[in-house]
Amino acid sequence: MVSSELEPPDGRAGIDAGLVKRLIAAQFPRWRGLDVVPVEVDGWDNRTYRLGEEMTVRLPTAEGYAPAVAKENTWLPRLAPSLPVAVPPVLAEGEPGEGYPYPWSVRGWLPGETASYERVDDMARFAADVAGFLHALQRCPTAGGPPAGAHSFYRGASPAHYDEQTRRCLTRLRGHVDTARAEAVWEAALAAEWRGTPVWFHGDIAHGNLLVDGGKLTAVIDFGTSGVGDPACDLVIAWVLFSGSDGSREAFRRAAGAAGAAGTAGTAGHDADTWARARGWALWKAMLVLAQSLERDPADETEAAAQRRVIRDVLDDHDRFG
Repeated sequence: MVSSELEPPDGRAGIDAGLVKRLIAAQFPRWRGLDVVPVEVDGWDNRTYRLGEEMTVRLPTAEGYAPAVAKENTWLPRLAPSLPVAVPPVLAEGEPGEGYPYPWSVRGWLPGETASYERVDDMARFAADVAGFLHALQRCPTAGGPPAGAHSFYRGASPAHYDEQTRRCLTRLRGHVDTARAEAVWEAALAAEWRGTPVWFHGDIAHGNLLVDGGKLTAVIDFGTSGVGDPACDLVIAWVLFSGSDGSREAFRRAAGAAGAAGTAGTAGHDADTWARARGWALWKAMLVLAQSLERDPADETEAAAQRRVIRDVLDDHDRFG
């Protein structure tokens, strides 16, 4: 069995709309009359509910995700003025109560839909805009920022933290992917040690955390795995969302590397070693999800096919650039 980073308990910590209503009534009675409705697209580490028309309530699903509440509530207001698109406005922080054991938060609602090919007018331009957001984030002052570690699930640190898990995946996936090439990618990632100046990273730049409106990037959400360290983990989207066939992957590569290559102050340079570590992060996660998918339902090819595509693209990218 290949386990994930953190498995929330059954029932997602007992979270439902009734609990949210009770928490709001007890701790923020001024909002007690507002409707509470689950959001259409929810995450794994938090459950999110609409609170009226202009707010959301966000509750961690397990103890390991709870530290993100204070981290985001502290740092999002400080980062927001320096970023080119919106991030979640922090309105209030709730305390454990009503049988719910973790801190939680109330945020302002951000309009938009999660990114997809159908919702983006120009994917190459969108890729460049995502890279622009990352450069702006990396230029934010890091003094006092949380260094990569357990709170970020080791995003921003070396991918070597997941070496044992990755090697279990390599064993489990023999016959399903080209594990000899995959092992070469992983070894290259481990060898490409990071020696740069720590910068801010988001930690989970994925389509579900990128909001679009009118076909363009308008907001980035879910900074729960953010911190200060190596930004290579934020390049994984190059293979997960962007494609070689429409030019978006190359547009992202150029834009993500441009400022660093030019030596812009405060921006991490995305050199060959940075991309090698990024391929390692992408490979680890894709193999982990594929192994779990095969264990759950070997006949279901939907998730498996998506992860095989990511793995194939990462391996091809290594052969081309590595």
